[in-house]
Amino acid sequence: MRRQLKTVPEFSSEAEERAFWESVKNESTEPLDWNKARLAASPRLRPPTETISLRMPQNVLDTIRNHARKLDVPYQSLIKLWCAEKAAEIVRASSMAHHGIN
Repeated sequence: MRRQLKTVPEFSSEAEERAFWESVKNESTEPLDWNKARLAASPRLRPPTETISLRMPQNVLDTIRNHARKLDVPYQSLIKLWCAEKAAEIVRASSMAHHGIN
């Protein structure tokens, strides 16, 4: 049995709408049919990050730091950029292989 959804009235002003939603008798989720809900993308939000510990040879790290200095970027940002570029390359190659593209 489907429950009867509340309807949201038409409001003549923002103050009237605010008063409606602030009232304890008007739960904001009651008018929603969650079966019709869709996942929303927020492209301007930064994706979640995770802190990792990475061990690498000192000479490799020195090379990266020197290159980052020449580019005037933080070395950790450069490492993240290179990793993201490589990951995108792998995803593209995998997608192409999956679709039979050489």
